[in-house]
This record gives sequence, C-alpha cells and structure tokens, in this order.
Amino acid sequence: MRSFNKTKGMSIIGAIIFGFIIVLLLSYFNVSIKSIVESPTGQENINYVREAVNNFWNNYLAQPASYLWNDVWLKLVWHPFISNNAQ
Repeated sequence: MRSFNKTKGMSIIGAIIFGFIIVLLLSYFNVSIKSIVESPTGQENINYVREAVNNFWNNYLAQPASYLWNDVWLKLVWHPFISNNAQ
C-alpha cells in the first residue's frame, strides 16, 4: 500500500476558533482591541491596508473578475440556465 503525503490546511471553523482564542488571549493580557483600532496609529494602519487592497483590486483583479463574471459565468452558465424552458 502506498501512503500519500497530504498537507492539511486550516478550515473555516478552525480559523474562527483560532480567532476566538486570540481574542481570549488578548483579553487575558488586558489588551483592548477597541482602543487599538480607535487610536490614530490604528486608524492610519487600517486606512493604509484599505488603500492597498483597493489598489490591488483595481490594478490587478477587477478586469479578470469582470471577464469571468460577464463573459464566462453569465454567458455560459447563467443565461442558458434561466432560458431553459422546461415543458
């Protein structure tokens, strides 16, 4: 028998549990997430990440996503699906 080498990733439930554990650990060490997010430095960091994500979407992902949605999904899957009249 052969054994297969499978690498396992984290599931969505695992990520939620991991996030919950992180929040509990921060609470244990008296770290206020609200004060970090509302601080000027926190707001600066959030705005920087927001701008970086928007630039990445607009420069690299918007055109391929639009093509996949309009020319592949709508034309090849959705419109034939809804125009099929079952009689």
